[in-house]
Amino acid sequence: MTVSAWYEALSPCPAARPARAWCDSDAETLSLDGLWRFRFAGRADGPTDFAATEFDDAAWTDLPVPAHWQLHGHGAPAYTNTRYPFPLDPPRVPDENPTGDYRRVFDLPTGWAAGRTLLRLGGVDSAARIWLNGTEVGQTTGSRLVTEFDVTDLLRSGAPNVLAIRVVQWSAGSYLEDQDMWWLSGIFRGVDLVARPAEDALDDVTVRAGYDHRTGAGTLRVTASAPARVRVPELGVDAAAGEFVTLQHVEPWSAESPRLYDATVSSGTETVRLRVGFRTVAITDGLLTVNGQPLLFNGVNRHEFHPDRGRALTEEDMLADVLLMKQHNINAVRTSHYPPHPRFLELCDEYGLWVVDECDLETHGFWLAEWRGNPADDARWEQLCVDRMRRMVERDKNHPSIVLWSLGNESGSGRNLAAMARWTREHDPSRPLLYERDWSCRDVDVYSRMYLTVADVEAIGRAAEAPLADAALDARRRAMPFIHAEYAHAMGNGPGNLREYQDLYEKYPRLQGGFVWEWIDHGLRASTADGQEFYAYGGDFGEIEHDGNFVADGLLFPDRTPSPGLLDLKKVFEPVRMSADGDGLRVANHYGVRDLAHLEFRWLLEADGQEVARGVLDVPDVTAGASVRVTLPLLPQTRGEAFVTVRAVLAADEPWAKAGQEVAWSQLAVAADPIPPAPARLRVHSSADGIQVGPGLFDARDGRLRHLGGFAVAGPTLQVWRAPTDNDRAPHGEALEPVWRSLGLDHLRHRVDAVEVADEALVVRTRVAPVGTDLALLATYTWTALGDDRLGLAVAVEPVGPWACPLPMLGVLFGLPDTLTGVEWFGRGPGESYPDTGLANRVGRFYRTVTDLQTPYVFPQENGRRAAVRWATVTDGQGAGVRVSGPAPFGLTVRPWRTEALDRAAHPTDLRPDGHTWLTLDAGHHGIGSASCGPGVLPAYLLPAAPARLDLELHVLGQGDAG
Repeated sequence: MTVSAWYEALSPCPAARPARAWCDSDAETLSLDGLWRFRFAGRADGPTDFAATEFDDAAWTDLPVPAHWQLHGHGAPAYTNTRYPFPLDPPRVPDENPTGDYRRVFDLPTGWAAGRTLLRLGGVDSAARIWLNGTEVGQTTGSRLVTEFDVTDLLRSGAPNVLAIRVVQWSAGSYLEDQDMWWLSGIFRGVDLVARPAEDALDDVTVRAGYDHRTGAGTLRVTASAPARVRVPELGVDAAAGEFVTLQHVEPWSAESPRLYDATVSSGTETVRLRVGFRTVAITDGLLTVNGQPLLFNGVNRHEFHPDRGRALTEEDMLADVLLMKQHNINAVRTSHYPPHPRFLELCDEYGLWVVDECDLETHGFWLAEWRGNPADDARWEQLCVDRMRRMVERDKNHPSIVLWSLGNESGSGRNLAAMARWTREHDPSRPLLYERDWSCRDVDVYSRMYLTVADVEAIGRAAEAPLADAALDARRRAMPFIHAEYAHAMGNGPGNLREYQDLYEKYPRLQGGFVWEWIDHGLRASTADGQEFYAYGGDFGEIEHDGNFVADGLLFPDRTPSPGLLDLKKVFEPVRMSADGDGLRVANHYGVRDLAHLEFRWLLEADGQEVARGVLDVPDVTAGASVRVTLPLLPQTRGEAFVTVRAVLAADEPWAKAGQEVAWSQLAVAADPIPPAPARLRVHSSADGIQVGPGLFDARDGRLRHLGGFAVAGPTLQVWRAPTDNDRAPHGEALEPVWRSLGLDHLRHRVDAVEVADEALVVRTRVAPVGTDLALLATYTWTALGDDRLGLAVAVEPVGPWACPLPMLGVLFGLPDTLTGVEWFGRGPGESYPDTGLANRVGRFYRTVTDLQTPYVFPQENGRRAAVRWATVTDGQGAGVRVSGPAPFGLTVRPWRTEALDRAAHPTDLRPDGHTWLTLDAGHHGIGSASCGPGVLPAYLLPAAPARLDLELHVLGQGDAG
């Protein structure tokens, strides 16, 4: 008979205390965080003699708690998305089971007043066995869940205590924790001793605080595990625990106005402090509502992550996340795919975020085995699954920010999910249930899906989705609100198409928004041999099985710097919309409950990117859901292309940002740039040195530009290839990169067919083609001299043959001296833009260095393009350089390396300046999309191989002539 190890048990530890709310109590707590003694082993069956109080651990090392041992030199991190890094044989795990033994010696504080003492473990990955003073206490499972043990009889006063814990990396619980993140082990949340009074201990407190949006009344009932008084001084409440209290008027809690009331629950021996938010969650007429108002989730999926600490977050990390979400118009967070640290939920209550709290459950890797043996549908696993749901709900039940419980993620369907749903409905009917992977919605209250196309989402909005085979289930599902659990995969450059999704969410009431995947790149800080820092991803630690940089798919870079994608998302989520309305401005309030009195509307008039005038608009108060027309001030006359930009900013400090923080903006064109008369053309001259066209000297043999004024030039050449984005590579979508590479777009061949010199023009005819095919692009360059320092270029491109795929991009590439390192432009900025991204950018005049123009994606790829450029200068800091302009806006990319180097790089540290400043001017780019995990580029943003033209003027700038 096979005997399973303790960490392969399929039932919760009977010694663990019942799950309860996470409470802020005045009873004493002793933190055991800090440096512990630590020993690492490759197996879990080593001797347990280290649990003895007299064991000598002098040969061990120190390890901080909380922490992951892999991030402190013991073993190595590993990343997989779905595939388990061990054989599927549930609940058994391999003998090769990395194990950490921990020891902590501590003394009880003098006067430790406890009738009972609990040992609380906030989070241990993945299972642990605990001893105190040589006696076994129990075991844990459920890595992101609290476990408590009563250790009263094992503690010693007046003598040192020895806490010993063995933590294994693999356990039965690992089969429930396949959650698309780094496999990291250890005691990664806090360890505490919690004193409990001898009598009337408030071991558990449950808050039910409702709000009637029709009358403004609130209801409050606080139950406790002992007789107690409930007091809310601000509301005049002084009632017995368990008593139902009706309040004639309260201010409700919402993510926009997170009103909290301070309360206490006192038993005489213990006082628990609460922050109560009054709100009622309901599904009414097929819509998810809070306080009678339908919700629209402008949300993100959030893993807990730090590039140095993994999932061992500090309060500062958690607060940084909440503040960044609020500052970028995010109003909701799904805690993918486990309950977060309790402090994060407290911050969501305080600052205002809707929360979908998700159970610590995912069995996605069983998909690769066609769901055979899936624990979510195996009766042997019911206790563990329900236990995980129970522990989450009981711990987090008092948070007003939580409006939905999630049963977990990507675990197929099955009986144990149904059991989890039954238990939750019996114990907390105040919140609906969500679970995405069972599309029949048999056990939940909202319909949820992942990564649907825009067309599929619209069909659901119209209740026109494909029917289920079961008519009753189909009717039930059609009556549910829809929430897009994951969409717009934010991997690398992107995501694209954000506006199209948001437009649908706002058009169809049934579509109640969703959650972008995901909040932060999980790049672990690492260094090259010569000390250059980079962020590591899957495979960088020698893993055999890994999913590469798929772990770097966030809106934040690992150091919590916002990516261009987050800036776009802020624009899409704006709660205020401003648009032209005749000669005025229409201001629409898209908040759910808040008016616009907290905002100031500032306007700025610019001509050709230079400020002309500014002021503040007088905007009357606008209630939620309403709009108003505002008269614009009489604007002064301008020369050149002029825009008015109106910014809605905070009028006063808010808890999450200072006054002046931009919430929304809009830009209105008020004057077009007049078309200048065509300049006279100068003659073209041929000599022994080459062909002289104004400031340009060309090679007579191939027609290439060799010098522009005093600057050596390489090119131009037709540029079609871009370093593929993660969405082009599309590991879980429709990939274009292999199509492009198989066609040979990454190594086109160039041929000059003719160099024709006329009196006023140099015409160079070329054929650019992939090998092994008769497809080609005929590019004709027409050069004209517009003055001694100005050169005209017209590039006409004509495709040959039946091109079956879109082009990555289409432009011309110039190599300039690397002394030209400053770039100023008039166009969209300041950030990068592609056809379906760059929503955060407005037209203006901007300056960046060449280095600053590069977007540091964890995996190098196409980046840094500026769109709708009217003119740009590339200069040396002293005013010398090149100015490029055109009658029509163009795309601009400036790099210190070629696209081919960017294509080859695996990390940013692989990129080295090559002695040139490479200037790409494009007539078009393929869109970005979200195909790394989801839909590709929408038809409107494809770049077909079609006739194209790019007209440019190159102006040689002298010292002090950079404008």
